Amino acid sequence: MRAPRSLLLPLALCTAPLASYATAGEPACKGTVYLTLDTGNMRHAEAIAEILHKHHVKATFFVAQEKTSRGDMALDASWAAYWKARVAEGHAFGSHTWRHGAFRQDLDDGRVSYQLMDGTRERLDSAQICAEVKQSDLRFAELTGRHLDPIWRAPGGHTTPLALKAARQCGYRHVGWSPAGFLGDELPSRTYPNETLLKRALANIRDGDVLLAHLGIWSRQDPFAPMLDPLIAGLKVRGFCFATVAGTP
Repeated sequence: MRAPRSLLLPLALCTAPLASYATAGEPACKGTVYLTLDTGNMRHAEAIAEILHKHHVKATFFVAQEKTSRGDMALDASWAAYWKARVAEGHAFGSHTWRHGAFRQDLDDGRVSYQLMDGTRERLDSAQICAEVKQSDLRFAELTGRHLDPIWRAPGGHTTPLALKAARQCGYRHVGWSPAGFLGDELPSRTYPNETLLKRALANIRDGDVLLAHLGIWSRQDPFAPMLDPLIAGLKVRGFCFATVAGTP
């Protein structure tokens, strides 16, 4: 589970331009929100795809080579059909780094401390940071024939000035999320039940907010993913349209 500090990340971290999308036949938007989905363990990937299709919503997927609930990895060939289908539906895609590590701090030698999922740390220079972000792009193109959009999201929202600069220099802008857009699907369901998270989101989300959820979370007992259905419906009732996040170098 990511640290709850994600709740405090400012909207200013969303540095990419935003490209709007509206479904034909729907009333004019009173506001626009941006649903983003990080890979996670992919347990609810298909169910979420069905919800998006049901509501004619385009989302932005941030992809990393993470272990899935099926025992494989999210960017293995076994997931090619899933990603190809999402590409055909017109969603947007960004890098979530390759190994889903955390950029912890800038070091005196000009490198960045990068903590991997097993707790080990590496020191990455600018070229290595670029490679870490770009590898997911290259792999996604191998699987689908489509490169990622020139955007990325650091796992847990952990960035440093040097990491942001290195990624920007190789063509990727960082996209964070709004405080109200943190949907809480990585929080303990015992203390943050789905209905509470849903009510909070419907009450607090505002025009321009970037929403964050995952395609599956290991630690949550009662998955939040089914709540995306009433959340999207409720936000549409409030007059919001949904857009994808897009960026340019």
